[in-house]
Amino acid sequence: MTRPPVIADVARHAGVSVPTVSRVLTGNARVSEDKRHRVERAIAELGYRPSGTARALKLGLARTVAVLAGNTSRHGYAVTLEGIEEGARAAGHAVLISVVEDAEQQTIAAAMEPVLAQPLAGIVVLAFDPPGVAALSAVPRDLPLVAVAGARTTGIAQVVIDEDAGAAELTRHLLAAGHATVHHVSVPPSRRREDGRTRGWRRALREAGVPAPPVVPATWDPASGVAIGRELADRLDVTAVFCGNDEIAMGVIRGLAECGRRVPDDVSVAGFDDHPLARLWSPPLTTVRQDFARLGREAFALLARQIGAAHNHAPRPAARLVRHAAPLVLRGSTGPPVRS
Repeated sequence: MTRPPVIADVARHAGVSVPTVSRVLTGNARVSEDKRHRVERAIAELGYRPSGTARALKLGLARTVAVLAGNTSRHGYAVTLEGIEEGARAAGHAVLISVVEDAEQQTIAAAMEPVLAQPLAGIVVLAFDPPGVAALSAVPRDLPLVAVAGARTTGIAQVVIDEDAGAAELTRHLLAAGHATVHHVSVPPSRRREDGRTRGWRRALREAGVPAPPVVPATWDPASGVAIGRELADRLDVTAVFCGNDEIAMGVIRGLAECGRRVPDDVSVAGFDDHPLARLWSPPLTTVRQDFARLGREAFALLARQIGAAHNHAPRPAARLVRHAAPLVLRGSTGPPVRS
């Protein structure tokens, strides 16, 4: 080996996972004797020199907080990171960000290896998408850990957004305005099942006794919304559209306009997130607000409780769930349907 061995080399040599090697190094979680011996033997045979993580954790010296995220450029991700960094800086912690490009095991291991080599105080995972969910499952549970997500993961401290309630309220608002139904353009879910926005939309229609139209899937690219808007423009039965985020909604409005359909006169369009451009769009976008900065700050507050317990050699606090409301914001892109 031409380079110094790293933690992934030890895991491969011992036939165990990277988190298992981390547990052996920190000594803060139980590992079977067989795995411990295999890891220790691999460390000796490879000449691996562990970082100061274990010593820093035990002595309370770790001051770095890691954030694992599938993306850092999208609005919600970026503002949540700002909130985490704000809380961490106020508490005297530095923030290390690692982007996980996809949910493949090799990608997760490559993203986590340099992170776990640091003397970490704790980890926050943005589990908004499949890479984030996969990274969350790979984090060693002996480290202080908090997830930020739209759905609950049992046994992990979390800050979640009540997407179901926000989407249901928006759908009920459009039905109350007189629309026969509400069509839904979805964004990719974090897991393989429906996300909270789609569930809330479907629940509100079911409670109103209205059959749910087929979901129209979009990608994260706003241009996919433009293409969908063009397709929906030919359907006179479409009078109300709820989009999974504001950027897709903006694209749908653009696509409808290109085909001569007016918003909200011909079609009402609503989004989700309350993107900074939502109020500046033409027409201003009805949406559901998510306070991502507060989400990030409260995620760090949960992490700080665990860090404090670890430094004081106290039991880790019980996994706590902080649920955020997502209030409806009414603007000019929605209204009652035009009756012929």
